[in-house]
Amino acid sequence: MLLNNTLQAITYILWAGFGLLILIYTVTAANRRTLGLAIPGLIVRAGFSSLAALLIITYVNASAAYIEPQEVGVVLSTIAPDGYYDRPLRSGLRWVVPMLEQIKRYPISWQTYTMAASPNEGQKVGDDSIKARTSDGQEVALDCSLIFQLDPDQVMRIHIDWQGRYIEDFVRPVTRGIVRSIVSQYTADEVNSGKRTDLERDINRQLRETFQDKGFNVDRFILRNVAFSSEYANSIEMKQVALQEIIQTDHQADQARRRAQGEADAVLIKAKADAEAIRLTADALKQNKDVLTYEYINKLSPNVRVMLVPNNAPYILPLNDLNPGDLGTPTPSPSITRTPTITATRTITPTGR
Repeated sequence: MLLNNTLQAITYILWAGFGLLILIYTVTAANRRTLGLAIPGLIVRAGFSSLAALLIITYVNASAAYIEPQEVGVVLSTIAPDGYYDRPLRSGLRWVVPMLEQIKRYPISWQTYTMAASPNEGQKVGDDSIKARTSDGQEVALDCSLIFQLDPDQVMRIHIDWQGRYIEDFVRPVTRGIVRSIVSQYTADEVNSGKRTDLERDINRQLRETFQDKGFNVDRFILRNVAFSSEYANSIEMKQVALQEIIQTDHQADQARRRAQGEADAVLIKAKADAEAIRLTADALKQNKDVLTYEYINKLSPNVRVMLVPNNAPYILPLNDLNPGDLGTPTPSPSITRTPTITATRTITPTGR
């Protein structure tokens, strides 16, 4: 494109200069009243060389075409049997026959066509989102983008079928129709849930198949946003609120069950511990019966100040020593002296009658 613009600018400048030169020479000859004799001199002085140079540059400008890397050229020819060449021109400097052949350029880079509700996002002014109905009758509005490309080997076919109208006459209506058809196979809940990924996958697959049959390559269909009617959106919000309340109630009930279970486990553990203690005590009593006396003493009330010990104990433990501070200074217990046994003997004499 740069080469064509440069050659065209040079051609315009040279032709303008050549015309200016003719004008100046004509005015000068007219002032001298020798216009009749000026025409042959004009041709000679302007020179066939200058005119030939201009004609050559004009021809080069008309016949040379530089194809950009991101485009291909479709050649329409009046000398070709079918009126066009089967293979499009690829990038580089190409040549055509001026006035007999013409090049139509088509982009082969990836193009993005967006249809959205926002007036500043899509190719169309205003709300251009796709309105569709789900299988359960709910209306949804979808914002989406399609990334596609013209197949370089199928550009001639696209030109014959659509020319430069392929976006308005094919890409846009076919995309909208396929999206509506696929959405009608899903319910509103599925479109608003994890099934949306399946919806997008199905649309991508259908678009690739349809576009490929017409000479287009589809990179990806992007489902940007799904909007529901205000009534359905309010019902979804109320449903979510109710669901959260159910979840909260279940959580509270679960906590109550856990506390009850914990208390029951604690009672069971304590009961097992008491049973184990009783069993150990019973085993100890089998081995030593004085354990019962020991347990009995331990269970005595702290207010009891009398202690009973076996009669063969060598001493009596003072209670004040066992509980210091309650009765003042400990008082030694008096010693107990055994009393000697006194035996009296009496002789009894029998008497006669």
